[in-house]
Amino acid sequence: MKKTVMMSLLVGASLFAADYSSVIETPNASKIIEKDLMGPPTKFTMPANCVTTDADAIARGSFIFHNLNGGKTKGDAPKGLAKNNADGKPKQYGNCVACHNIEGAVGGGNIGPDLTGYKDMFVATGVRDNQFVYQKIADPRVDNKDTHMTVNLTTKLFNEREICDMTSYIVSPK
Repeated sequence: MKKTVMMSLLVGASLFAADYSSVIETPNASKIIEKDLMGPPTKFTMPANCVTTDADAIARGSFIFHNLNGGKTKGDAPKGLAKNNADGKPKQYGNCVACHNIEGAVGGGNIGPDLTGYKDMFVATGVRDNQFVYQKIADPRVDNKDTHMTVNLTTKLFNEREICDMTSYIVSPK
């Protein structure tokens, strides 16, 4: 009995000692990291007629601001916006309320600046303009290299129109 157990242990140990390197996948970590690295901060110029009082654009901006992705969105997507990308996968939205508070926010965060009353406090007083808001959403690293905010236009998470819609929503009266 002792010999059988000992033989079993030796055979088992030899299986673990075998060279399995030829069957283990070893991805090139340098290439993966290189692919994941973002380029330098990018300064964007807001397109003409970007910010609008159009109710549909503001509704799209609000929807993007308050939702995470197409699979977990609350309510129907407004006119001009879909819950899924062309490939059928859920569209990633901003989930801005995870970090920012704004009028009507459910679960508004307290990590980023509070955007409640933004139009009256910053835009109407001339302290900030629509271009500033657009840039902050597009690539906030331009003036804060250590930001934890999502880099949206540089990474193509959002397109220009979607960033214009979010900008229109933030600077709209609520």
